[in-house]
Amino acid sequence: MDLVRAGPRVRTRVEAPPDSLFGTDNLPYGVFVPEGRAPRVGVRLGDQVIDLAAVLDDPVFAAPSLNAFLAQGPARWRAVRDRVRESVDGEIDGAAVHRLADVELRLPVRIGDYVDFYASIDHATNLGRLFRPDGDPLLPNWRHLPVGYHGRAGTVVVSGTAVARPCGQRRTESGAPDFGPSRRLDIEAELGFVIGVGSRLGVPVGIDEFADRVFGAALVNDWSARDIQAWEYQPLGPFLGKSFATSMSPWITPLAALEAARIPLPEQSPAPLPYLRGAEPWGLDIEFTVAWNGQPVTYPPYARMYWSPAQMLAHLTANGASTRTGDLYASGTISGPAPDQRGSFIELSWGGSRPVLVDGRQRTFLADGDEVTITASAPGPRAARIGLGEVTGRILPAHRTEDP
Repeated sequence: MDLVRAGPRVRTRVEAPPDSLFGTDNLPYGVFVPEGRAPRVGVRLGDQVIDLAAVLDDPVFAAPSLNAFLAQGPARWRAVRDRVRESVDGEIDGAAVHRLADVELRLPVRIGDYVDFYASIDHATNLGRLFRPDGDPLLPNWRHLPVGYHGRAGTVVVSGTAVARPCGQRRTESGAPDFGPSRRLDIEAELGFVIGVGSRLGVPVGIDEFADRVFGAALVNDWSARDIQAWEYQPLGPFLGKSFATSMSPWITPLAALEAARIPLPEQSPAPLPYLRGAEPWGLDIEFTVAWNGQPVTYPPYARMYWSPAQMLAHLTANGASTRTGDLYASGTISGPAPDQRGSFIELSWGGSRPVLVDGRQRTFLADGDEVTITASAPGPRAARIGLGEVTGRILPAHRTEDP
């Protein structure tokens, strides 16, 4: 098996700048392709990628996904992280070190199922005020359970993949539908969680089992065609308006790297039902930035999320639904109470009524050629913060514009 490069081995020391978001306290995992070689698993240190199959002499990392490693469970995850940190503290085989700019990054896991939640109280409140201005912005169930839906795993793509503008039915002013490209194409800044150890069909995952099941977190942009979604979603929910593309960061930050980011969960009222109550309710202090054509336009705070990652997993499996290694579930749009903390453009432009100045122009929704980049960082165990990478996508014109 191809574990290391042929030829003489030169030892080298790999170091990240002191202010790097990708120091030894982070070490996110991804899948990369060196020139002329097969995909393999690596960790990021600064602006370099370290080939784990070569450094650890372990064939489980000479693979096109993290799935085989994730399935080995938490004890193995901890042991490998300790070995990697010990290795990079000294000198390693220079052939195992690659410049980030010289490799291709792939989707880090083979995703079997994808679930998207609606866990931000500020996002849900904003949309409720937009869609139901004369009613309660939150529907009666919202404070009792993490609302979610099953997405399309086959259209989860790695950051950097261009996204074609979707077509679908849109309601016209007459009330009848027509067919064509979405005119209200949007983003959703989200945090995704990757299942490491799956669960059996019929057996719910307890809320305090989260750390035994989930390996880590990754940035997600769940693109949304708001006009297509508005016409089709009643009564069954999101379909073509969401399933055309979901972008995911190439880097998965292990939960171990996010220990310093844990914070108490905001107060939940009324108290959740017993299966959603953990021994220690916790959230994550992660700060997001959304850039539109390179211009930062909003800063969503994950610390404001109402439902926790553990509660989402407990609810996802409460009916006995099983999970598998590599499954992805995401938080839903992350928003805060301030206008510059909204994680979608439908909120940022308040339904298109309050345009945002981008590139010197008043903008509401995405145009062809637009590029959106979402980044995030969290407190590290020391003074430096750690980064969760980025998720980027550029909008291409629709493939078809007429009714077939």
